[in-house]
Amino acid sequence: MQARQIPRRQGLPVPPLDLGLLFLRLAGSFMLFYVHGLPKLLHYAHELTVIEDPFGMGPTVSLWAAIFAEALCPILIVLGIFTRLACLPIIGVLLVAMLAVHPGWSIAEGQFGWLLLVIFTSIALCGPGQWHLGRDSAQS
Repeated sequence: MQARQIPRRQGLPVPPLDLGLLFLRLAGSFMLFYVHGLPKLLHYAHELTVIEDPFGMGPTVSLWAAIFAEALCPILIVLGIFTRLACLPIIGVLLVAMLAVHPGWSIAEGQFGWLLLVIFTSIALCGPGQWHLGRDSAQS
């Protein structure tokens, strides 16, 4: 069975699907990095005193795991390098946050986390699209 080719529209350098994936990568990564990753980097000492440690690994390990997922992985995703792989730590941290750290939150209280989970799961499933620097197995 052959994959269906999406026809290009006149005047657009890439198909609308690729523009949509680029937008998801840029917008989702910016929101995650700006709201969660950057504050952890800028206020590392303070974050060590307030970070949740749901698995008892210690605040340092928990904070470094969060920094990896919320600061480094969004940069990789924006660039389109190891895109699908970079989504996995983000999805993991978001699931831990929503299901283990804040299990009592309503959907309204946790909507930002759930929306980020939808965005990064979609990127993990679809790949980076045509505009990316790295080599993605689904795109080659």
